[in-house]
Amino acid sequence: MKQKIIKGYRLNLDEALEILRTYSDSELFQLANDLREHYLGRKMTTCMIMNAKSGKCSENCKWCSQSMHHQTDVEVYDFIDEKEVLDRAKLASEKGVTMFSLVTSGRKLSSLNLSRVFKAYQNVRKAVPQIRYCASMGLLSKKDLQELYDAGVRRYHCNIETAPSFFSSLCTTHTLDDKLNTLKWAREVGMELCSGGIIGMGETMEQRVEMALFLQKMNILSIPMNILIPIPGTPLESLPSLEDDEILRTFAIFRILNPEADIRFAGGRIRIQHIQDKALRCGISASMVGDLLTTAGLNIDDDIQHFKSLNYEL
Repeated sequence: MKQKIIKGYRLNLDEALEILRTYSDSELFQLANDLREHYLGRKMTTCMIMNAKSGKCSENCKWCSQSMHHQTDVEVYDFIDEKEVLDRAKLASEKGVTMFSLVTSGRKLSSLNLSRVFKAYQNVRKAVPQIRYCASMGLLSKKDLQELYDAGVRRYHCNIETAPSFFSSLCTTHTLDDKLNTLKWAREVGMELCSGGIIGMGETMEQRVEMALFLQKMNILSIPMNILIPIPGTPLESLPSLEDDEILRTFAIFRILNPEADIRFAGGRIRIQHIQDKALRCGISASMVGDLLTTAGLNIDDDIQHFKSLNYEL
């Protein structure tokens, strides 16, 4: 199977499910690790995100603490001061982080906030040119994305969140097609794409495979893998946590179906800290570092030292 995939073969849904049924954990994880090392060697890319506008989101995504439809304790603030952006970008650069991204709540930014964003990226990129810049700002227009690109942003993030067959049961204020339009326009203006999703929201393993295949067809080369942390006040607050082996097998099948992509640790990392090294042997090749949007992350220095101790090249 490894040789077939290396030669360009890509599994379909039935074949992926058959592998999940018939491969033992060790066989599945070995295949995923072999593919990761073949395509990406021992490289580990890192990114740091900054919550640049928080809360009061008009969308009703069931997992999200920032939605105005849910009663949560999330902090609420408008677009942050540019100096805060500069300080955080400098920190990312000093720590050796590969990419830095601003993330904002809401369906899309207002014209005023977009102007602030463009100015912030222009100035911060001049001050801190050592790292690359990403943005995650909702359902922007092609014009907005072009201006982001002109300001120095080279990657755009917009998660598809889950399988197409499951999306409408988790969000009704926008559609998957809305997201796909934004991703298409971002690619058209010259940006790389980052898109993944959240596991543990009630989807089946077959739907996780469906999501992985959808990302494969889109040729997404940066796939953040979030694990749901049920947040009090959201509709998913009572969902049980996934078992460790289910998480690891999901990571592995995402690698097998997207062999050339960066499969990235993202939200929920603190939940799987005890199996992180196993996950790295299941095809993970990239990581978000530092705090996340509304939940704590792991210490950046500890993260980087740990990756280096395992002989990963940052």
